[in-house]
Amino acid sequence: MAAAGGYAERRDRIEAYFDRTAADAWARLTSDAPVGRIRRTVRAGRDEMRGAILEWLPADLRGRRVLDAGCGTGAFAVEAARRGAEVVAVDISPTLVGLARERAAAQVRDQGRVSFHVGDMLDPGHGRFDHVVAMDSLIHYALPDAVRALAGLAARAERSIVFTFAPRTPALAAMHAVGRLFPRGDRAPAVEPVAEARLLGRLSAEAGLARWEPGRARRVARGFYISQAMELVAP
Repeated sequence: MAAAGGYAERRDRIEAYFDRTAADAWARLTSDAPVGRIRRTVRAGRDEMRGAILEWLPADLRGRRVLDAGCGTGAFAVEAARRGAEVVAVDISPTLVGLARERAAAQVRDQGRVSFHVGDMLDPGHGRFDHVVAMDSLIHYALPDAVRALAGLAARAERSIVFTFAPRTPALAAMHAVGRLFPRGDRAPAVEPVAEARLLGRLSAEAGLARWEPGRARRVARGFYISQAMELVAP
């Protein structure tokens, strides 16, 4: 599991942002409500990324247990449950988890297929899983903390782990420069860009990931949304 220092401190800051500062904006972004041009690109990018990750999972997930690590408003959890998976969806924001429960109640026929929990995605109390998905939930952590968090998730995974990271690109660097112009209280916790080669080096050196091998990768760039998915598989 990630060390308590950097990971826990960053986690608490992310919770404060998404549970209070950005809760209303995030609810609109993840709905069909009208949003501005920049948020439309983020919405489109997240939709594309979620679709790409779902393509990497079996079309029939009956009999599989899936962890949605950092579930937000629950869009991925709903889709996985519709495919027959038993989904455990975890997020640190009580506000977003409450919204996810409301949306899932209207979209998932068998309510027993998905359960939502407020807490740390690394909590071993959630049990073991066939597949673990962490979509855009590690991008705010420094690389060493993110890799240790992946090792914590890997300790409870059997078949695959899919996560996203912020690839270090000129476009993403320019967006960060623009973001620094906003008042401090309005800023989201900074994304931590990382070069893919450096990330792979850290993954290969992490003892807790020794049995896992890199699988597929997919980058999505839609305006202000730039993210890359990576799959880890157990041979």
